[in-house]
Amino acid sequence: MLQDLYPHIYHNEMAWKAPAPDDYALIFAPDGTVYCDLTDGALTLPRIRDVGPGEVQYAFSIDEAAYYLVAAHPDETDAFRYVPAASLRSMTERTSPALFAAAAGGSLHRWYRSQQFCGRCGAKMEKSTTERAMVCPQCKNTVYPKICPAVIVDVHDGDRLLLTRYRGRPFKKYALIAGFNEIGETIEQTVHREVLEEAGVRVKNLRFYKSQPWVFTDTLLMGFVCELDGSDHRAGIGAGRGQLAPAQRAAAGPLLHQPDRRDDRAVPAGKAVKPDIDRSGESRYTDYGSLDRVNSLGLRVRLAAFSMA
Repeated sequence: MLQDLYPHIYHNEMAWKAPAPDDYALIFAPDGTVYCDLTDGALTLPRIRDVGPGEVQYAFSIDEAAYYLVAAHPDETDAFRYVPAASLRSMTERTSPALFAAAAGGSLHRWYRSQQFCGRCGAKMEKSTTERAMVCPQCKNTVYPKICPAVIVDVHDGDRLLLTRYRGRPFKKYALIAGFNEIGETIEQTVHREVLEEAGVRVKNLRFYKSQPWVFTDTLLMGFVCELDGSDHRAGIGAGRGQLAPAQRAAAGPLLHQPDRRDDRAVPAGKAVKPDIDRSGESRYTDYGSLDRVNSLGLRVRLAAFSMA
């Protein structure tokens, strides 16, 4: 996954130090692009010496290499150009220090940019001199980086896996149920609520799998495995609920992600799937056959890792 940098080590302790010429520059333009080189799927970030003058903010280090947010907008060159930051999301099949740094740096950049003025009194915010925070000099309001806890859930019933698809969104692939934690609830309660809201079923025997900092949406994503509690025959699966298109129950064998060229749906391996289009324009797949993996909110869930043995 994106954060799996071994043998490299990510150091996010706050520091106050001047950049060296060989340190890396993280430059984000107002139009949502990042200054980098992207050749043959490999991302390279510029060094401090490659960019013009601008305010710098230490972000983090990977091994001994330091990364700085730089408030500069250099011209494109033969070596570096502006690339849509959103395109980095499609590169997470294999990670690298540069890819992780650009993604994590983008999260920090969005946070610093959104905290220019105090949300309590409207005064100009200042950077803390003791920690990673923005502080209001007038009312002393202190704001820390934005991290949103969320869950992604493998709901299974024997060899069946519950998948859903959002209605009316560009992302058309089927995926595991996922959602954000709400104020006052435990993360386990989030699992129960999200599954009930999105699919109309109840679950039991929750087991935590692992977490992932999905920095593209400032989210800390926590993966759970759980079992269907009771029957789903009266739950309305397949009818669609709220923001969701019809949910599906798929065989939980090996999963293979093969985009359909027409609308980027996940097409089961070895199975020619014909969608049944209803009047609302939603597709309902009735036979999944064998699936190999599913990607939801960036957490690549492998059923081998989610083995219930």
